[in-house]
Amino acid sequence: MDEAPVAPIELEGLRVTIDRLVYRRVPESESPDRPHSFIYFISIRNDSPVAVTIKGRKWVVRHDDGTSLVLEGDGVVGEFPTVGPGERYSYNSRHLIETRTATAEGAYLGLDEAGRRVVVRIPRFGMVVPESEFDAE
Repeated sequence: MDEAPVAPIELEGLRVTIDRLVYRRVPESESPDRPHSFIYFISIRNDSPVAVTIKGRKWVVRHDDGTSLVLEGDGVVGEFPTVGPGERYSYNSRHLIETRTATAEGAYLGLDEAGRRVVVRIPRFGMVVPESEFDAE
């Protein structure tokens, strides 16, 4: 009989912070249906006693028109970073949206040095297109 997979644990001391969020309008030729780009700067901080390797991520983006987009993938921006005790891994990426506002949240999935599956939540943050962008249209 197969054993059920073990659910990932939330490792005390492993946390995510949204360090900065920057708005950029996308050229129409690049993304005509999603003209608003929010560049986010994130840090994964490991204050636990064990190293953690990030193996994947899941994002849920909820738009103000009621639609949602779920994004899942391997690693983080093409990498599988190992964050040791007392270390921080930082990177930036972006979400493209078509609505005036949206929220994003999610989780990183990884393995600790003992082979246990771990999860760390990405805190929810809002993306609001500046009013000046809509005044210019």
